[in-house]
Amino acid sequence: MRHGNSEESGPFRHWERRFARGRFGHGPHPGDTDDGGHRHGGHGGGSRLGRFFEHGDLRLVVLQLIAEKPRHGYEIIKAIEEKAGGAYTPSPGAIYPTLTLLEELGHLTVTDGADGRKLHAITEEGAASLVANRKAVEAVFARIAQAGASAGAGPAPLIRQALDNLRQTLRLRLSRGPLDEAAVQRVAAALDEARRVIEQG
Repeated sequence: MRHGNSEESGPFRHWERRFARGRFGHGPHPGDTDDGGHRHGGHGGGSRLGRFFEHGDLRLVVLQLIAEKPRHGYEIIKAIEEKAGGAYTPSPGAIYPTLTLLEELGHLTVTDGADGRKLHAITEEGAASLVANRKAVEAVFARIAQAGASAGAGPAPLIRQALDNLRQTLRLRLSRGPLDEAAVQRVAAALDEARRVIEQG
């Protein structure tokens, strides 16, 4: 993974700082939804996979990926995206609260990596949880793979990824506040130009 990725150093670092530590308010924990952020955090790659994430599934997916090797939050997002064949990208608003929950449960440890980002590693309790839930882990990864295979019949992966990136970029930019008139005009012009190119293709 390229550490200089602009998404990783920008909005994703914001989510990492926000959710790496601390507890959340009353009511259901954001990570408890475990549907890829479908209700709480949204998702970057569409809704194909959201219906496959039952309660607790996202925690198992995240824990299994970290069991394979210690990972940063952004690496987990990209790993799920890759395993789903680009059909689904979980939002930071789903992943980082889930990491916090797993840490609180004693299933993960968190250390500061060499680059200052939070590095998550599995604990003995986390490994035992994976063993106890092995059938569920295998089932959810099978569903992820199936969703990725189904997505292969859709648009070319490069086009799908570009569209996902556009949606994510626009959503993250709007989350920082409204655009002024000049910026609105620039964005609208860029989208119109993209439409013309697509029509001519």
